[in-house]
Amino acid sequence: MKPILFAAGLLAAPTLAFAQAPGLEETCSLVARNFEMASAVKVGVVQSFPELTPPGVRLTYSTKLDAEPASITDTIECQFEKASAPFKLVKFCLNGTCYAADEKNPERRRRFEEAQSLLSRSN
Repeated sequence: MKPILFAAGLLAAPTLAFAQAPGLEETCSLVARNFEMASAVKVGVVQSFPELTPPGVRLTYSTKLDAEPASITDTIECQFEKASAPFKLVKFCLNGTCYAADEKNPERRRRFEEAQSLLSRSN
């Protein structure tokens, strides 16, 4: 009986990681959706870190809603001021390009400000 319970726990463990910080995860996927100017994105793998400073989320996504799991390869990383609502975005990176308020590149800083503005409208 114990081996069966252990095996069941191992099978369930990967899915438990998906709902560590649902509010942070939803907000990060909203940032991706807004940046891509898409009505929806399909989310693949999600890793959330509400216990870190700053709290953050990393996820894969696709703008193709019928995408197969193996083809969901675009990545976004989001960092927030705190792990509880309201979620204030402090930085986000898409496929290795980062956007933040203190960004030296004016276009990247502008995209960050746009992301913050769109998030504030959705709250």
